[in-house]
Amino acid sequence: MSVSEKDADISGRVTNKDGIPLQGVNVLIKGTMKGAVTDEDGKYSIEVTDNSILVFSSLGYSQKEIAVGIRKEINVILQEEIAELKEVTVNAGYYTVKEKERTGSIAKVSARDIGNQPVNNPLEALQGRVTGVEIVQNTGVPGGGFELKIRGRNSITSGNESLYIIDGVPYDIGTLGSRDVSGTILPGGNINPLNTLDPSSIESVEILKDADATAIYGSRGANGVVLITTKKGYAGKTSLNIEASGTAIAVTRLPELLNTEQYLQMRREAYSNDGYSQYPSSAYDVNGTWDQTRYTDWQEKLIGGTAYNNTVKASISGGNEQTRFNAGGSFLKETTVFPMDFNYRRTTVFSSFSHNSADNRFRMTFTANYGTDKNFIPGTDLTRVSRRLPPNAPKLYNDDGTLNWENSTWDNPMAVLESKYRNSTRNLIANTVLSYKILKGLEFMANLGYNRSDITETVANPYTQYNPAWGLTSESSHSIKNENKRDSWIMEPQLNAFYEIGEGKLNITLGSTFQEQNREQLSLLASGFTNDYFITTFSAASYQVVLNEDRTQYRYQAIYARVNYNLKEKYIFNLTGRRDGSSRFGPGRRFANFGAVGVAWLFYREKFFMNSSWLSFGKLRASLGTTGNDQIGDYQYLNTYTINTELNYNGYLGLTPSHLQNPLFAWEKNRKLEAALEAGLWRDRLNFEIAYYNNRTDNQLVGIPLPGTTGFSSISANLNAIVENSGWELSIRNLNIQKKDFQWNSSFNLTVPKNRLVDFPGLAGSTYASQYEIGYPLSIYKLYKLKGVNAETGVFEFEDFNGDGIIKSTDDRKFIADLTPRFYGNISNSLIYKNWNLDFLFQFVKKQGYNEYYYYTAAPGKMSNQPIGVLNHWQEQGDQAEIQVYTTGRNSNANTAYSRFTTSDGIITDASFIRLKSLSLSYRLSLSNTGPGYLQLYLQGQNLLTLTKFRNGDPEQLTAFLPPVRRISFGMRIVL
Repeated sequence: MSVSEKDADISGRVTNKDGIPLQGVNVLIKGTMKGAVTDEDGKYSIEVTDNSILVFSSLGYSQKEIAVGIRKEINVILQEEIAELKEVTVNAGYYTVKEKERTGSIAKVSARDIGNQPVNNPLEALQGRVTGVEIVQNTGVPGGGFELKIRGRNSITSGNESLYIIDGVPYDIGTLGSRDVSGTILPGGNINPLNTLDPSSIESVEILKDADATAIYGSRGANGVVLITTKKGYAGKTSLNIEASGTAIAVTRLPELLNTEQYLQMRREAYSNDGYSQYPSSAYDVNGTWDQTRYTDWQEKLIGGTAYNNTVKASISGGNEQTRFNAGGSFLKETTVFPMDFNYRRTTVFSSFSHNSADNRFRMTFTANYGTDKNFIPGTDLTRVSRRLPPNAPKLYNDDGTLNWENSTWDNPMAVLESKYRNSTRNLIANTVLSYKILKGLEFMANLGYNRSDITETVANPYTQYNPAWGLTSESSHSIKNENKRDSWIMEPQLNAFYEIGEGKLNITLGSTFQEQNREQLSLLASGFTNDYFITTFSAASYQVVLNEDRTQYRYQAIYARVNYNLKEKYIFNLTGRRDGSSRFGPGRRFANFGAVGVAWLFYREKFFMNSSWLSFGKLRASLGTTGNDQIGDYQYLNTYTINTELNYNGYLGLTPSHLQNPLFAWEKNRKLEAALEAGLWRDRLNFEIAYYNNRTDNQLVGIPLPGTTGFSSISANLNAIVENSGWELSIRNLNIQKKDFQWNSSFNLTVPKNRLVDFPGLAGSTYASQYEIGYPLSIYKLYKLKGVNAETGVFEFEDFNGDGIIKSTDDRKFIADLTPRFYGNISNSLIYKNWNLDFLFQFVKKQGYNEYYYYTAAPGKMSNQPIGVLNHWQEQGDQAEIQVYTTGRNSNANTAYSRFTTSDGIITDASFIRLKSLSLSYRLSLSNTGPGYLQLYLQGQNLLTLTKFRNGDPEQLTAFLPPVRRISFGMRIVL
């Protein structure tokens, strides 16, 4: 090698014409496969020879070639190509499509948006960011669940879950937890399997919403599809990424309750109203047994603590144009806001390896994600009891540190913490994608995936959680264990063909799916331990009973096809068809056909817009199609039996019929329609998309009521009921300012959904009559109509709808409360000034919810604390008050009225809110003048500020469980 040809490192920076760094620019040595990719600062470094020519290329920018010569640094300015500004691609599952050419509704959330939030679960990072997607967090306890709905609720009973695909592998989002074990700490025993997936390992999340986008998934895509793609390796210099962060966590909002003076005044007035001349011996709070001046803020004491999260992450990636890799892992530990040392731990590891042959005919990608978490938390959530305890209740501990039972006058809430819940969850997702170009324009591809998830959870209830005066021993202790595991595999061979026909391009996809899922569950109860040391050792128990033992197998197969024709890059036609087969239906009903058609017109490319100074992009698109739903559970078409341990004949256990067969019931069908306009103005500085959708689901799978003489309450069958979801979605993105050192982007999205039951044959005479109403949403509640407080009697009054003079549930619960959001959306901003980045997002929701009285089943005046609003109460004739007369329970009319009040519109209120959902401020410091290394410091927050009229704590989560929490995080990231 001559001196002039020796290897040397060259580096530089790539920016646009305004000096903004460009990330992801490919820097390739011309004529070779050797190259690099620019980092977030636009920097690159590559080894070259003097006679090398560097080729700089990036989607949306003109390619540039520069000879190296003897230079050591080359800084490049790339010019935008207006015609190619929309070359970003999105993942549609079985294929990728250019953003500008998609005919379906696909929304994308990037790794940057996800990474700017200090969250444990990916779904929390998506909240408020996507039109048509409603996400609610069930609890603020770590390891809990989420509810996600894409464009509303389609099914009357069950089967409203979306399909999740992680790196090509279907992922069952159904909880592995058991309500018997975790239902008192995690609502419904809901443990979201995505808890074991580190959000920072995600490259992007695409959400498929309409028929055109989801039809290729057939029945599995009836409720939308969530595609999660994890990070892969990129060609270039090996990069090491290390990150550490610490987070402080606290409850967002708590309702205002009575203090001791207000509470005792309420109690004394109640006894006076009820005609007591002296306080009963059991009225410890008011008769002098308890300290009349003591005040404890029980919400602050029991759920008002500060929790901490410590997280460390590391990854390494790199490779060349043929072989690329990415591997890493993370660990976090998070405590709880409850007293005592409870914690949640998660460990994840991930890897990705991809390779393509020198001629690019063969490609292979392997990804694997393994996560495990361990949760050690109280067996019962303390939120409800913290709101109900009298403010002058005794202290928690005696002077010697033992629990204070105050001479058996109260149930010490700390005793509940003797009951402890533990779980251990493991989750593996592995996927291999192989492809080979058989001929020019013809490619074979195979997707092979495997997923295994399992959980072991135990709740231990020792006798020490009860008052020692009861004289209990470990014989009274009991534990419940649940073991649940499921594994599934999928194999999808696929052919892709690409042809140019005349002035158009034809893409054809033909493939098939073979999937199997097996599940095993065993739940046990054990009691009668000789010592509580063995309370989780079930073999040490004198009594054991099987609560549930279940084994199921689900098989699914399909063939699918897609034909896409792009004429003159202006007129796009997309036709999708799929034939599905599911083992959940009986013979002759297992297969069904689904399909969709999507069209798009890129009108900005018409001659009359070609020279437009203001329109840089414009598209009209529409879709129409049908999907199905088989989310009904396994073996529902068969006669099934349950082992009954109470039926024993000569040592043989008996069987009890549990489900009546119906081999005729079949698929639900969902017909989807959408039309949308997309446009980009003034060189795409302003972009917007507005869409209207209308989805109708019929052939509903419900339980049809049966006469009692059959021995069954219902039978699973199809009913020609129709549920409609319709609505408008609007997204706006604007580049407000773009200067050399400063850039400001804003976005806004809005969803206005409408859900209604269109038809339900025989509804009035069915058991569903008290639950649904034609023309109204599925999420309604039928309630009494509160007229107010009678000024003479001081008791709540209700509307007598049928005028018979009697208030009855069957006749007078006619008021319909709709808790479906009226609209929701967000406003977000991203500002970049030199090395500073500021991102924040405001989420807003317009809806109704339960007010502060919903959780207080005890009428005001009884031995239970109350919301501050009960002070506006009736005291004497003529009073106009919000709350009825106080009573200790002796006033039967007031008791009955308050019971009706808690099932009336009196508990419904405006639960709308505007929330500073996320905020991220970061500073980046380059570690080298030539290399891509940098140090980033960041401050992040979640649920920082909530503006609302809602008085019942947090407006997002409307249950008596711990509300979502506020997080403030400080972290450091080093990239080398």
